[in-house]
Amino acid sequence: MSLEDLVADSRPIGVSFEFFPPKTAQMEEQLWRAVKRLEPLQPAFVSVTYGAGGSTRDRTHATVKRIVEETTLKPAAHLTCVAATRHEVEDVVRSYWRAGVRHIVALRGDMPEAGAPYASHPDGYDSTPKLIESIRAVAAFTVSVSCYPERHPDSPSFEHDLDLLKRKVEAGASRAISQFCFDSDAVARLRDRADRWGISVPIVPGLMPTTNFKGIARMAARCGASIPAWLSRLYEGLDDDLESRRVIAASVLAEQVVQLHAHGFDQFHFYTLNQADLTYATCRILGLVPKDLP
Repeated sequence: MSLEDLVADSRPIGVSFEFFPPKTAQMEEQLWRAVKRLEPLQPAFVSVTYGAGGSTRDRTHATVKRIVEETTLKPAAHLTCVAATRHEVEDVVRSYWRAGVRHIVALRGDMPEAGAPYASHPDGYDSTPKLIESIRAVAAFTVSVSCYPERHPDSPSFEHDLDLLKRKVEAGASRAISQFCFDSDAVARLRDRADRWGISVPIVPGLMPTTNFKGIARMAARCGASIPAWLSRLYEGLDDDLESRRVIAASVLAEQVVQLHAHGFDQFHFYTLNQADLTYATCRILGLVPKDLP
């Protein structure tokens, strides 16, 4: 499929966007510029991340609450099993429902100490399926979960990942969003293997912009995502050339959505990094046209 074919394709496309809670007033301004720029594209939902060990819990809640109150967007709040008791997690879930949130992205999460092996709280949840069951017991939330085209770094096998994903779905998850992956064939293989495993929920590719390539490489090393050699070569010698990196990142992202659409995907989740322009341009490539807001 070419870019021309993608633009001409009449299949409906769905998108969602991910943001992270700001740490400073300047970062908050950047976040809300991104939110307002992307809002007219009418995504299915926007998610707000949750720091390792729940370190951004209050800021995540404040960001989600403001999205509910000040935009037409449907926010999804991230929630993890780490460093919290069941009672504390259930209080957070109830507070989201009271704030008007109806969608949670349920994750195992990372430990507060970078690189530390995962350990569940003695009075908390020891698995994501149990967290999902608790969320659904509190209220009728929509629950999204994660999946891994290249295997979770703590997982012994792809089969283990698929078994866990199936248990998440059986617990009440209705969508799986993939870890970012630069191998579109791997994302398609995950979807096809999940289907054979009896997993019927949509597998939504997670798309990561690569403008800050060194930062993305560090992130990839932590989460088990591979960086192909061809992608590394594209950024060689461009550390101080932001404009060239922007052009390359746009080309890489556009090519990946073309490839994924050719594989039959029609839903895409963008890890925006609180920057709107690249995501906005790619959504226009996918045929999304901004709508006038009320």
